[in-house]
Amino acid sequence: MSAIELALMIFGIMLALMAVRVPIAITMFIAGGIGYVLQTGWSPLANFLNSQAFARFASYDLSVIPLFILMGHFATQGGISKALFQFAAGVMGRFKGGLAMGAVLACAAFGAICGSSVATAATITNVAYDEMRKHGYSGRLTTGTLAAGGTLGILIPPSVPLVIYAILTEQNIAKLFAAAMVPGMIAMLGYVVAISIYVRLVPGQAPDNAQAIKTNMLDAIQGIGPIAVIFIIVFGGIYGGFFTPTEGAAVGAFATFIAALAKREMTWDKFKNCFYATAESSAMIFLIFLGADLMNASLALTQVPSQLAQVVGSWGLSPVMVVAAIMLFYVVLGAVMDELSMILLTIPIFFPMIMGLDFGMSKEYTAIWFGIMVLMTVGFGMLAPPVGLNVYVVNGMTKGKPGAVPIAESYKGVMPFLISDTIRTIVLLLFPGISLWLVKYIT
Repeated sequence: MSAIELALMIFGIMLALMAVRVPIAITMFIAGGIGYVLQTGWSPLANFLNSQAFARFASYDLSVIPLFILMGHFATQGGISKALFQFAAGVMGRFKGGLAMGAVLACAAFGAICGSSVATAATITNVAYDEMRKHGYSGRLTTGTLAAGGTLGILIPPSVPLVIYAILTEQNIAKLFAAAMVPGMIAMLGYVVAISIYVRLVPGQAPDNAQAIKTNMLDAIQGIGPIAVIFIIVFGGIYGGFFTPTEGAAVGAFATFIAALAKREMTWDKFKNCFYATAESSAMIFLIFLGADLMNASLALTQVPSQLAQVVGSWGLSPVMVVAAIMLFYVVLGAVMDELSMILLTIPIFFPMIMGLDFGMSKEYTAIWFGIMVLMTVGFGMLAPPVGLNVYVVNGMTKGKPGAVPIAESYKGVMPFLISDTIRTIVLLLFPGISLWLVKYIT
């Protein structure tokens, strides 16, 4: 069996197992294990697992992942999201489509202390869906807005996928967070503009007359105060050199817990659930790490990744075109895989290829910029049919409520945001300096 045939067989096994709903970590572990055994035998596989599992899970850098996840769960269970939406709705409600714009702003603010796309979408949906429907917003626009707004949970730091990218590529987490700031803000503004245009071009999606939302702005401002304080403490501390990103995640989790206690919404059961949910999410991510490590090791033995890099280099494509092709591949792959699995499986293959190309930047800047491009495309995959995990989550939360929204309508609702995503991704692809602007000020 040739190397190419073996690599295709490994991917075929993985896709076949995924098709019958085997968890992605197990599919990669089984496919990688079979490929490894066929090339080296059982004993080398046992030795690899004996050393690799400990080496991976003993990494201090990995501790940042459960800490940021715990921070997000404290924010979710602590009632912080309601105050965010009330404030954003009060500010934007006077504009046509303003309540949808407010939901986007609330997602962006919540994402600044969450780091998860699905958690952001689900949390803001809990507080915004009924309010938007009550004020005359269509199910299509409501679910589309909330699903798209949820992606800001990973586009605006802290971002769990970006942390994983940093660990895989041995890049500075603080610099990657800084690089994601401006693209994240552009994403938020792009969604607001998309809503403004959409409600004017498509009648019946939002109330004809803008309605000022009755909100006690003083209470709302006091409600969002903890978010601002936490954000300043975490990122001010990181970029001020007071603590590392891992320490910042620990400080952020503790500060978010204190904020939740201050709002008097953190019960003992919710407190326990925060840790249970964090343990479940972290275990899933770490198992995906192990499965991806084995599959990547199996593929590395075939030498197909290095051969692929040579083939791509022989095509004579410009470096930007190579990145564009990888982004399109991610969009297709996003139809069958979640964002973490995509990053863990593909970055070890694509990253060395990208580092071998000349973009007219330093290797560090190239690595950071490519990470932001991957993050943008991952966000796209959270919305794009036929999967679009955020769309499924938000749509599923409407079941059993008055005016439940068909899944087809939710997919139609995300189309304006996918157009915004496409424009933003092209701009960031052609102008890397946008992503790297803040990085230049970090030593």
